[in-house]
Amino acid sequence: MTTFEGIWVPLVTPFGGGGARVDFTHLQALTDRLVREGIDGLVVCGTTGEPATLTAQEQDRVLDAVLEAAGACPVVFGVAGNDTAAVAASVRRRRGDGVTGFLLSAPYYTRPSQAGIVRHFEVVAAAAEQPIVIYNIPYRSGVNIEFETLQTLARNPQFVAIKQSAGHDADQLAELIRHTPLKVLSGEDAMIFVNACLGGHGAIAAAAHIRPDLYRRMLDQVRGGDLVAARGIADALRPWIRALFAEPNPAPLKAALAALGLIEDGLRLPLLPATAECRARVERMLPAIMAL
Repeated sequence: MTTFEGIWVPLVTPFGGGGARVDFTHLQALTDRLVREGIDGLVVCGTTGEPATLTAQEQDRVLDAVLEAAGACPVVFGVAGNDTAAVAASVRRRRGDGVTGFLLSAPYYTRPSQAGIVRHFEVVAAAAEQPIVIYNIPYRSGVNIEFETLQTLARNPQFVAIKQSAGHDADQLAELIRHTPLKVLSGEDAMIFVNACLGGHGAIAAAAHIRPDLYRRMLDQVRGGDLVAARGIADALRPWIRALFAEPNPAPLKAALAALGLIEDGLRLPLLPATAECRARVERMLPAIMAL
């Protein structure tokens, strides 16, 4: 049974030909590598996977390829949109395809009321058989899912967790952890240590594409009460995480993965590959991270 805890990785979508096509060979190899390195779960077509630039057919093929390579590792599929009926139809047609759950964000652009957000999530949940991870990312969706709204949604056991990407507000994290039954996963990679210390349950972390064992070790140390050791890992990772988010995600991350020979360094417009300065910074830091 999936617990929706630990370190989950929101997969990049490797492209070939400078973004012309999805590179399924590298996608499956990266999936296999991450599973062997002990991650707790994968997210397909999350923000890091550039789903807005994938056709519906490409999204289906990416999901199928990851499910094939992931084996028993849980896989969550990201869904988003500002047409509730279309989002519900998307999850309905994936009821029996092996997906562990869905990562569902608030409707973007339309900026609905909190009551509208509740209805959106309820309608989508009714169309799905699988559990749902709430994705709160107001700087992308344009609207924050307020704490009271999350409490309302959490009364439905189908909503099992939240990826909280609402900045560095530790008070809000603490309230979620203390006063909802949701598994609270940090969506801000720089807040994984803080989230764990507050009693949170892990992270959906793009940075964990590289050395996911460090993030798992940090969580285990916090849970075991060895905060000095956990803080040491957090301190070592902090500059690296800053470098990976110095330019729009996933450009620096793809540059790092390409430097390791794991993917080609390609994105689709409107995203651009990392600048030469950013790439040099990432490549300069990479050996130290790999040696930790």
